[in-house]
Amino acid sequence: MKASAAIKSMRLRTLPLSMAGVLLGILLAVADWKVDIYVAILIVLTTVSLQILSNLSNELGDVLRGTDTADRQGPKYGLNGGGMTIKEMKVLIGGFIGLCIFFGTAMTWRAFGTLLDLTPIMVLVLGAAAIAGAMKYTLGHNPYGYRAKGDIYVFLFFGLVAVLGAYFVCTRGLGLHWKLLLPAAGIGCFSVGVLNVNNIRDMETDRATRTTVAIKLGERKAKIYQSVLIGLGWVCMIAYCLLCWPSWWHWMWALTLPLYILHLRGVWTRSGKALDPMLPLLVMSTFLLSILMGIGFCVFLF
Repeated sequence: MKASAAIKSMRLRTLPLSMAGVLLGILLAVADWKVDIYVAILIVLTTVSLQILSNLSNELGDVLRGTDTADRQGPKYGLNGGGMTIKEMKVLIGGFIGLCIFFGTAMTWRAFGTLLDLTPIMVLVLGAAAIAGAMKYTLGHNPYGYRAKGDIYVFLFFGLVAVLGAYFVCTRGLGLHWKLLLPAAGIGCFSVGVLNVNNIRDMETDRATRTTVAIKLGERKAKIYQSVLIGLGWVCMIAYCLLCWPSWWHWMWALTLPLYILHLRGVWTRSGKALDPMLPLLVMSTFLLSILMGIGFCVFLF
């Protein structure tokens, strides 16, 4: 197995999106509690391992089902680019399953001091569900990514689970409050937006093998859906700040507004492969928003 092919298939450029929610959850926890730095590091390592596992499984599933063809609008990776074999990909996937289990178990033990109490058991069960969800997007007999269910998974795991889960583990199960649903849902909306743009770009080649929300809606309505997702994300973030006795520091994240406007403009004026730049733009905008919001809430600690 060539290292360069394996790294391509890991799709490291997707990591900022998966990190956006957990980093926001960690920083909001830092603003409220004394957070163990090792717990935070293990949360990050677990998240990175899960995201790479998802990317590898996604590529393998698409290749096995014939979705990735020569006409594909998106980039080529290790397996679909011919740099890896299916057997090598399966070995790599097995390795990252092991890393997910190792880091997730270490994270739980470090945070709660035991693996046998009800709370850590619940965290471990959620971790197992995250591993299964990461793999079953395109793998298995009935992958949900081929039945227009990917949006739900992304909203739950990249938004709600990422933000609330990181905060919950950092605070050892204490201090979780309903208002955190707002930034979690906001990150979830932006993350679904990334998937939706990807699906709009690949509509023509996806039709033969899968169903996505973009295909069901058609290109114009899918772009309306994209605008709604971005708008709802911003509404959630604004509502959270208004509910948290806002200071000017809490609004640092609003500096990213021009990036989101630029993204939506690009979505409405481009089609097919020309949409490619809109994906990293939304990913980095969401990552920057999360960091700025988290820092804005932590600034009073210094």
